[in-house]
Amino acid sequence: MSDKDLEIKRFMAAKIEDGESLSEVQKLVNEKFNTTYTFMDIRILASELENIDWGSFDPKPTIDAGKESEEVLPESPAATVGQTVVEVSKLVRPGTALSGTVTFRSGASAEWYVDSYGRLGIENLRGEQPSEEDVRDFQIELQKQLGGK
Repeated sequence: MSDKDLEIKRFMAAKIEDGESLSEVQKLVNEKFNTTYTFMDIRILASELENIDWGSFDPKPTIDAGKESEEVLPESPAATVGQTVVEVSKLVRPGTALSGTVTFRSGASAEWYVDSYGRLGIENLRGEQPSEEDVRDFQIELQKQLGGK
């Protein structure tokens, strides 16, 4: 890695920690370092950054189970048993349109994504297979998180 690459990564890390969006970081890097990085270049460089708390960019989780707009900050996995908690990540994984995490009523958790064709998928399941009711609650909560009714 060249000294310029290292300097760019340090600059990016500082701007991301300051809360700048990757689009804004792209603009600032190109201006400051007289480069022509694409947004994808910036995303790849950002993914290589260490010591960034990416979770701090995620919205606070909200619960379902008929309790509108009540915020919950789970302290442990046990705190989420009995309720469906959906988080939408601000940083979208490559190859997806949206992504995030879900903790089902049963306590099982997984990563979810919506691909570029609008198909919903769940992967990296930890715990037992979600029931039909778990999946239905997840879909309802996800729709709420995305501004649906």
